[in-house]
Amino acid sequence: MTRTTTIALAATLALAGLHGAAGAAEAQTAPKQKVVYHVNGDDPKQQAAALGNIQNHINAVGKDNIDLKVVMHGDGLSLLLYPDALAKTKMKAANATEEMQSKITGIKQQGVQFQVCGNTLKGRSVDPKDLYDVDAKDIVPSGVAQLGLLQSQGYAYIKP
Repeated sequence: MTRTTTIALAATLALAGLHGAAGAAEAQTAPKQKVVYHVNGDDPKQQAAALGNIQNHINAVGKDNIDLKVVMHGDGLSLLLYPDALAKTKMKAANATEEMQSKITGIKQQGVQFQVCGNTLKGRSVDPKDLYDVDAKDIVPSGVAQLGLLQSQGYAYIKP
């Protein structure tokens, strides 16, 4: 290897090291991500995949670096509907099995807020007591309006 090649290689490696250090510093000072996940389908496989996407997102950026909300309306409420409550509603599915409940609890423990559409509750005859871990503060007047509001506040929209 010639002296010029050795110097060029050393300079390239030094620049690569500086770029890596700058990237790490940039990641540490990046603003907190604001993200809203939209769930409006009742397919349990798709809902489980959405919960997996959410967990992967948290794992990638860290729970302290993200403000993440899940907005559910229409058929999406099935994610939280207890199976034994299905017959009392106008819903087509109820997917809040013990396995789903466990995943939801784990995600909520990392600061994720689940928001439920009040219009869907009324229109589909769903009592909030029949939804897993939902109380009055989790209910928004309109799921689609909430999605618009959050996007206007800078939340990135993700539809898994």
